[in-house]
Amino acid sequence: MPTLPDFRLEKYFSRWEFVAQYNLTASDLQTLPLASLLDMADDDSRRRWESLDLGYTETYGLPALREAIADTYDRVAAEDVLCFAGADEAIYLAMQVLLDSGDHAVVVAPNYQAAETVPMSIGEVTGVPLRAEDGWALDVEAVEKALRPTTRVVSVNFPNNPTGVVPDEGTWRGLVELCENRGVRLFSDEVFRGVERAPRRSLPQAADLSATALSLNVMSKAYGLPGLRIGWIACRDRVVLSRLEHAKHYTSICNSGPSEILALIALRARARILERNRRIIAENVPLFDAFFAQFPHLFEWEPPQGGCVCYPRYLGADGVEAMCAELVEQKGVLLLPASIFRSELAPMPKDRFRVGVGRHDPQQALDRWAAWLDERG
Repeated sequence: MPTLPDFRLEKYFSRWEFVAQYNLTASDLQTLPLASLLDMADDDSRRRWESLDLGYTETYGLPALREAIADTYDRVAAEDVLCFAGADEAIYLAMQVLLDSGDHAVVVAPNYQAAETVPMSIGEVTGVPLRAEDGWALDVEAVEKALRPTTRVVSVNFPNNPTGVVPDEGTWRGLVELCENRGVRLFSDEVFRGVERAPRRSLPQAADLSATALSLNVMSKAYGLPGLRIGWIACRDRVVLSRLEHAKHYTSICNSGPSEILALIALRARARILERNRRIIAENVPLFDAFFAQFPHLFEWEPPQGGCVCYPRYLGADGVEAMCAELVEQKGVLLLPASIFRSELAPMPKDRFRVGVGRHDPQQALDRWAAWLDERG
């Protein structure tokens, strides 16, 4: 097994996520109680839940679940879907399958750390930064310049974590076309898709646009159900999907049966759940607007275009690392500082921090943060 560095985000969360009183950096939407999710079950899902045997499940995933996942795409069939134990397993195995020693990958940054460190443990990787001064815009020309004859994968994450940015559709289609024309696999992390503040910003999914692309998604983020640990890759190249299934035999083997049924219920009720989650974001953004407006000398802030996280700038003389550390230690308000999102591949800004706007009732945490800032003068 290749040596991987510490997962900075998870290490930080292991210290603070369940200790801090207020989590203002969560990347998942407000979750649902089990009873509320079960109330959404249709008759078929209810029968499946009540008669469920707690045995092994199919490696590819429950057929009905794969059909429900395929229904979220335009050109993907159930046979084009492989389920995983969350998104991390999918990222790890996809890079193992798509890359060999001597291969090259291009990764857009900032991104989820595994998107960078896993391919770096296999071959050569070039980073293409989204730049704050350009509004975090996707630069397709920069991606093209980074390609080599040995490039096998271009990895992207939109809506982006941590910036919340969504490229315009023309730029997005340009990236898909570039990858197809150059014979490069596009690996597209789409875990925040579905809760864009403006529905028109929702991009076509990569697996719909390209028969060779891989679309990653999960129940954790836009659906707000991380406890299910159900993710998937959609890809219309079934040879690649078969190789991924064989790789999965060495990890989780199959998914949790109860989680598959609960994910099926959620996906069949997805319009209701996603509308609820978009409403939470819409109600929260004005609260964050008002908070940051109190401290224009300390912060530059833009709400997310898609997903529920964004990446404000901190202007204080003490620096963002000190601000985040002291805030959680003294007031129990958790944020993620820029060091969590540093990259070995490209320079990243050091004055940013991740905020999450997808949880219920952030006002008390914002009030505590504001009082702390006022106390410090």
